[in-house]
Amino acid sequence: MAQPTPSATSDAPDPAGRPLPPIPLPKPGDPQVVRKGPAEAGNRFALTIDDGTCKECVGGYVALAEKGLHLTFCPNGQYHANWEPFAERIRRLEAAGVIQLCNHTYSHPNLLKLSDEEIGREIERNEAWIQKTFGVTARPWLRPPFGNRDARVDRVAAKHGYTRMVLWNGSFGDSGKLAPDVLYAEVEKWLRPGSIILAHANFPTAIHEFDRIQALITQRGLQPVTLDELFGTSRANG
Repeated sequence: MAQPTPSATSDAPDPAGRPLPPIPLPKPGDPQVVRKGPAEAGNRFALTIDDGTCKECVGGYVALAEKGLHLTFCPNGQYHANWEPFAERIRRLEAAGVIQLCNHTYSHPNLLKLSDEEIGREIERNEAWIQKTFGVTARPWLRPPFGNRDARVDRVAAKHGYTRMVLWNGSFGDSGKLAPDVLYAEVEKWLRPGSIILAHANFPTAIHEFDRIQALITQRGLQPVTLDELFGTSRANG
């Protein structure tokens, strides 16, 4: 399958005047499955935001990033109408190293039920949309929908340059709607050094509760970082 053509604007200055790095070609390799931060993570943790069914939620997380919250977005291109209004702001934050993009497939299927070719199409369609919309590659990071993966899925993803399959070891539990205190109890349970936290831009509860969440981050002396910052990967290298 042909790889997506690098965006014509990928090396153009972003709206803040900083250039986004040119988009490198895919680098196939051996797949790695990542569930938590490295031993040297220290007080750092990665907050990863999946899906994007809620425009208010996407905008809320962008606003939090503009206040300094480092995070990784894992969007599905099928929700492009909720992401694209914030594309220029996200590009500025990417260029500043505050936001990173991760591939979560275009339509959020169970990859275990797809053929190799179908898996490749899902990954590449979302990659092409990410490049066009946000000016960067999401490689080498892929979050399989529902966390469903096996050795075959890993091999297919790695052939497309997605050599890091990112799962999680903590969650807000908010793929569906939660009461505020239920969500906060999950945050208290899982917000730890070295965690990869799964959250969703599907319901606004976490956005509305983020003052409490930020207070807990401060109280525990934690530092939110992107996956790149946690693992030393780079959009410039893909």
